[in-house]
Amino acid sequence: MSNRSNAIHGEERVITFSRNVFLPLTFVCQNHCGYCTFRQPPGDGSLTGPLEIEEILTKGERFGCTEALFTFGEHPEQVPGFAPYLKTLGHDTILDYCEAMSRRAIEHGMLPHTNAGILTSEEMEHLKPLNASMGLMLETTADIPAHRGSPGKAPEVRIAMIEEAGRQKIPFTTGLLIGIGERREDRIESLQVISDLHRRYDHIQEIIIQNFCPKPGTDMAAYPGATTEIMQDTVSLADEILPDDISIQIPPNLADSQSLLRFGVTDLGGVSPVTPDYVNPEHPWPGINELKGLTDGYHLRERLCIYPKYIRKGWYPPGLTDRILSLENRINERGML
Repeated sequence: MSNRSNAIHGEERVITFSRNVFLPLTFVCQNHCGYCTFRQPPGDGSLTGPLEIEEILTKGERFGCTEALFTFGEHPEQVPGFAPYLKTLGHDTILDYCEAMSRRAIEHGMLPHTNAGILTSEEMEHLKPLNASMGLMLETTADIPAHRGSPGKAPEVRIAMIEEAGRQKIPFTTGLLIGIGERREDRIESLQVISDLHRRYDHIQEIIIQNFCPKPGTDMAAYPGATTEIMQDTVSLADEILPDDISIQIPPNLADSQSLLRFGVTDLGGVSPVTPDYVNPEHPWPGINELKGLTDGYHLRERLCIYPKYIRKGWYPPGLTDRILSLENRINERGML
């Protein structure tokens, strides 16, 4: 049984979550992962247009959401046929479009968090002024068949980007995808890499331990996925290997939360009352009352996409100061749920 919750929150045993809207700007992606159904070819519907995003942001504001999670396929401009669809929206790059929609999210009272796959240092600098935090799943340090068609999933490329986020003092989310062909020793190595990066740069605010869910029609449809026992073991390893100031997160719509909390989980990630999980649409988000049930025996508390430690350190763009402080006051007033 873990002492991580006590180490971070005293004796209160607090489990946190973020109330968000999930905004996939495009489903076009240069990678061809063996387990993915998110990726789509260029065509009608491969971009989420500004009117739809505006509708989601308006609804999210009404439901008290504090985070706008922007995702899109990795380097979609590299995919033939995509650029003309982007130009119809008046943008040359997906990052320019993300920047425009991030401004709209801020105007609707939310903090942007972008998870865009591999970005260069210049691209991260471009997005940084409008993002309270950013993220990239490491997934695994292992060379696995599932990633053979995905240049952006090369471990050294992903590690380099996570390290660059540390150099730029960007509050960062990363994580492991469990059950995609990696071994236990690979999970240990992945956790050690993340731990070493954080000890060097102090920028990783949370790590997601995400169980792979097989999907029909993919190369890995017959894979068994991660068992509860493997997830328990991986959370325990994370609790043992990672510094105590990294929050350990599991997705409550995918994992058996009640069987995992005692092993070191401190966070349930972004949960949306407005949008589906576009990566795993067959698994709906639990509602707030369901979250209370899943965390019975603990205190449930809302958080922002930038953790309090990084607010205190001032690791956020000056232009977001008023918004961050206002939202922090709001969730502090809500208290425990």
